[in-house]
Amino acid sequence: MGHKVHPTGIRLGIAKDWNSKWYANKGEYAQYLAADLRVREMLRKKLAQAGISKIQIERPAKTARVTIHTARPGVVIGKKGEDIEKLRKEVSKLMGVPAHINVSEVRKPELDAQLVAESIAQQLERRIMFRRAMKRSVGNAMRLGALGIKINVSGRLNGAEIARSEWAREGRVPLHTLRADIDYGFAEAKTTYGIIGIKVWIYKGEIFDLAAASAESKDDQSPSRREGGEGRRESRREGGEGRRERTAK
Repeated sequence: MGHKVHPTGIRLGIAKDWNSKWYANKGEYAQYLAADLRVREMLRKKLAQAGISKIQIERPAKTARVTIHTARPGVVIGKKGEDIEKLRKEVSKLMGVPAHINVSEVRKPELDAQLVAESIAQQLERRIMFRRAMKRSVGNAMRLGALGIKINVSGRLNGAEIARSEWAREGRVPLHTLRADIDYGFAEAKTTYGIIGIKVWIYKGEIFDLAAASAESKDDQSPSRREGGEGRRESRREGGEGRRERTAK
């Protein structure tokens, strides 16, 4: 049977970037990795209501820079920046170096796979029907410009005796295309019947290399000139053909 590889892992270096950016020697690598995991776990626990999409960690020159991508930046920052200062101190303590925290706002949470998965999980915990939650999320994503979306829900759906999987899809989700910009998210809903897993794939278009992207942007900047030129050429050709016909007559 076929198995689905992680959509982000297979596209690293092609269409996706790493969430941790640092270099470590053999002796420090495990230390840094464990510190990153502790920081991410702590931030997701403390900012559970802030709608955290992803956390990026960089380590430039004996310091640390943590970027939190969130749908609710006000919850992260707090009144007069009090909450973010507390977080900065805790992150510095966990990482053992001075840390800086940046907050980046996710402007369209309906197009972020992780936030969509967490939203469905919260709805299932509030006993909303899973089909209604899936249909609403699919409709919102397509309305805001997604080219395709797929949602898979697995577990004891509606409290059924036997666990099963159900899915909804609209548009295209080309998992085999490496240049496809596919956002993937996973969340768990802890219901009274057990845990329900939610997976979300959102297709936003294709990512090309730098040369192709720059050429494409140049084409986008001057389409009217080209269209006008082609139109004039066609009209000239038509005029020329007409003149030839007249002379032949």
